[in-house]
Amino acid sequence: MTVHFIGAGPGAADLITIRGRDLIAASPVCLYAGSLVPAALLSHCSAGARIVNTARLSLDEIIAELATAHAAGQDVARLHSGDLSVWSAMGEQLRRLRALQIPYDITPGVPSFAAAAAVLGAELTLPGIAQSVVLTRVSGRATAMPESEKLAAFAATGATLAIHLSIHMLDKLVDKLIPHYGADCPVAVVWRASWPDQSIVSATLGTLAASLGTDTEADVDGGSRTGLILVGWTIGAQQFDESRLYAGDYDRRFRPVGTAPRFPEDA
Repeated sequence: MTVHFIGAGPGAADLITIRGRDLIAASPVCLYAGSLVPAALLSHCSAGARIVNTARLSLDEIIAELATAHAAGQDVARLHSGDLSVWSAMGEQLRRLRALQIPYDITPGVPSFAAAAAVLGAELTLPGIAQSVVLTRVSGRATAMPESEKLAAFAATGATLAIHLSIHMLDKLVDKLIPHYGADCPVAVVWRASWPDQSIVSATLGTLAASLGTDTEADVDGGSRTGLILVGWTIGAQQFDESRLYAGDYDRRFRPVGTAPRFPEDA
């Protein structure tokens, strides 16, 4: 018996790995975070599978479900939205499972920031502009941010920022970011990337508040609190350097160039 933690992706039912899909189909028990994982993914479950929505369950209740399946020798597909490596609350479940000696494995998924970038048609790391992407958020009731991870510190690097779970503090975010990026820095807010009802607002830091104020999808007090904010000069950029990797005169292992290439082809 194994608990299979599966990254269910950002929303679209077909944005899941083949491995994840097959594990869902092979598991007689499926636990899914119903507040974020689309019901369409449950179509991969086998007929007669026990399906449990964990949205209203406590950690203790979730672990009890896993322990019950373990006692019955039943594999479990444990679905979380996006990818499991960030903000998934997987770590605390794994710690409990290790203590109970219940086997588990992990299948990664498509993260929300990658889905949002795809929707925008954007590469978040462009030569000469930014070569780093910071995934971050602001402090919330569930988890506080460490003092060393304040937004201003990340903004000072000039990296592209992917700010999660923070749309409800938009005014404070803009105030902290403008001194580092400038009011004309591009920003995009993407809700429910890859879902049928996905929504996008593109603006600058200086115009974002006004742009959201006229957008009915930007109900930050309602169901749109999970909007992802992307900030940085790579958003929508057209003027940037080309990568040297594909330059005709760039000597590389798979395309030796010149009379004395660094990586000569095997004789």
